Amino acid sequence: MAVTADLAKLLDKEYENVSLAQLVKAPVHALAGVSEGDAELLKKAFNIKTVGDLGHNKFFRAATAIVDLADSGK
Repeated sequence: MAVTADLAKLLDKEYENVSLAQLVKAPVHALAGVSEGDAELLKKAFNIKTVGDLGHNKFFRAATAIVDLADSGK
């Protein structure tokens, strides 16, 4: 089954029409609201360089899991 999603609101304009495979390899500042300065801080703090690095980061995944579990108990 094919799934479609409109990611335009989540991405900077230059990345709106790239594939998911390309987005995973894109710099973190491809995400709307993440500046190049923010991306540099993520790189320094967690060695995060790409959207994929951010999505796979154990600290961000742990925080997301905790929030999801807390929200499901509401």
